[in-house]
Amino acid sequence: MKQLEQFHQRSVRSIMRIRWQDRITNQEVLDRANSTSIEVLVLRTQLRWSGHVIRMDPQRIPRQVFYGELSAGLRKQGRPKRRFKDQLKSKLKWAGITPKQLELAASDRSSWRTHIHQAATTFEDERRRRLDAVRERRHQATAAPPVTTGIPGHMCHTLCASAFGLQSHMRVNFVACQLFALLAAFWFRIYLSPEKASSTIRHAFAAIFGIYFVIFCFGWYSIHLFVLVLICYGILITASMRNIHRYSFVVAMGYLTVCHISRIYIFHYGILTTDFSGPLMIVTQKITTLAFQIHDGLGRKTEDLTPEQLRLAIKVRPSFLEYISYLLNFLSVIAGPCSSYKDYVAFIEGRHIHMKLLEMNWKQKGYSSFPNPSPTGAVIHKLCITLVSLLFFLTLTKAYPVTFLVDVWFVNQASFLSRLFYLYIVMQASKPKYYFAWTLADAVNNAAGYGFSGVDKNGNFCWNLLSNLNIWKIETATSFKMYIENWNIQTAAWLKRVCYERAPWYPTALTFILSALWHGVYPGYYFTFITGILVTLAARAMRTTCRHYFLSSESLKAAYDVVTWACTQLAVSYTVAPFVILAVEPAITLYKSLYFHLHIVSLLILLILPIKPHAKRQSQTLNSFNNKKKT
Repeated sequence: MKQLEQFHQRSVRSIMRIRWQDRITNQEVLDRANSTSIEVLVLRTQLRWSGHVIRMDPQRIPRQVFYGELSAGLRKQGRPKRRFKDQLKSKLKWAGITPKQLELAASDRSSWRTHIHQAATTFEDERRRRLDAVRERRHQATAAPPVTTGIPGHMCHTLCASAFGLQSHMRVNFVACQLFALLAAFWFRIYLSPEKASSTIRHAFAAIFGIYFVIFCFGWYSIHLFVLVLICYGILITASMRNIHRYSFVVAMGYLTVCHISRIYIFHYGILTTDFSGPLMIVTQKITTLAFQIHDGLGRKTEDLTPEQLRLAIKVRPSFLEYISYLLNFLSVIAGPCSSYKDYVAFIEGRHIHMKLLEMNWKQKGYSSFPNPSPTGAVIHKLCITLVSLLFFLTLTKAYPVTFLVDVWFVNQASFLSRLFYLYIVMQASKPKYYFAWTLADAVNNAAGYGFSGVDKNGNFCWNLLSNLNIWKIETATSFKMYIENWNIQTAAWLKRVCYERAPWYPTALTFILSALWHGVYPGYYFTFITGILVTLAARAMRTTCRHYFLSSESLKAAYDVVTWACTQLAVSYTVAPFVILAVEPAITLYKSLYFHLHIVSLLILLILPIKPHAKRQSQTLNSFNNKKKT
């Protein structure tokens, strides 16, 4: 019956030229066509045929089948559980006809026709009422404000919710803390500069304000951060240099995973991106980064380190104040990003900009005297991006809900290309909230004077050391690798430093698994990262095998870039959709509606095209594995 109704709807919509983009309900379509549902048509036929059978002689076979064994009470074992008579009884009740009066009403042909007409009208009204009730409940669930979970904190959303469209108390606290941190960062750079305050005072101020922000945003849930920080500091001062990174990694990731699991029971699938797990994820990155860099500086030989590991290696254990300041400073405790310990300490001690200028030899860049770059221009530029991202978030995200991707009507009515295009639009609409949060966090760090990365080829000062994304390169990426490298940059750097460069086997797969575990335990995350492994390997094989054929002319190169851009954007949208959906069943429904096409294509590419491993990567992996065996 459901399939017949869907076919009926498709036919009527096609005749009346109604598209799915018009967002017209099925009932409105039937009203415009002056038609009824298939169920009503079937009911009329059933009642008309039933009246004809009832008026037959008792010896007729149709009448015997119609009444067969109904007077015997309970059915015998092994006989059918439902027959036409039973099905008709349920329909009669819906239509307002008492089953016991069926024979009497059907005995008169003319009155029975009147009964059929009235029954069909009653049945249609009842069907509409039920559909309207279901639709009303669904709309109420969508429009209802988030259910509060009892998280303690300052209730400030009364004034801000309608103005910013941020209905969650935690989201408002997040924005309030970040804006206050922006003001505090300017004050910190001007009045607590290295020339006016000692590094101890700067460490203490950054740590105290960071702790206050965490408590302000998350209330009692902030205790999770403090417990993890104190446990890992105990590991830092007691563990041996050979095992400090292992213990810290296991404890930090284990505690984070336990908290992720607890979130399922607290928030279920309505988890907010600004709950207490966000700072906990950032702290986990910092704890493991610090532990690995201490291990590199005090537990490994210099010749075993890569150039970057050697540059970031820590030769002295940090004090408790330095440790707390690095992990919980107000600049990055709410939204990150994770930076290296050496860069942070250089910033606190006033050596950060000087060190970066010496690395690029400022005299060769045309400066006659030692420059003193100001972050004001970079901060204003990033705040403008933040405002634009907020505007897109408040408009696009609500206009293109992700739940529509798995809507039954949309899946059945829209064409494959329409579903694919809407998937791309929905994923585009989900990006602005990340652009907003990460760009604002970058601006906060820059306002304090942290994040200077040197001078570009045009002689302009760059403040992108802590940038978490490159929006232009993301939107114009022509490869899956290019997209990943410019999205959540600091997390990608963390994954590279603690996993990819140190994994002796299958570094790509292990890195994706660690990334999924770090993000949480929702099934959608693992759908995304398992798919990401396939797509990454397939894209690498495809690019290695085919790209050089299109470099002979500018026109071929331009055509190649256009095609790879479209493929990259659609592949990313396909891959990350379960990350946004979270749950298993909707993710499978979405992939079924798209026929698992990217999975199939990726597997075919991996089976057909050869995968050429990087010799450099192989040698590094082999050396690291041999060194591990020696130690």
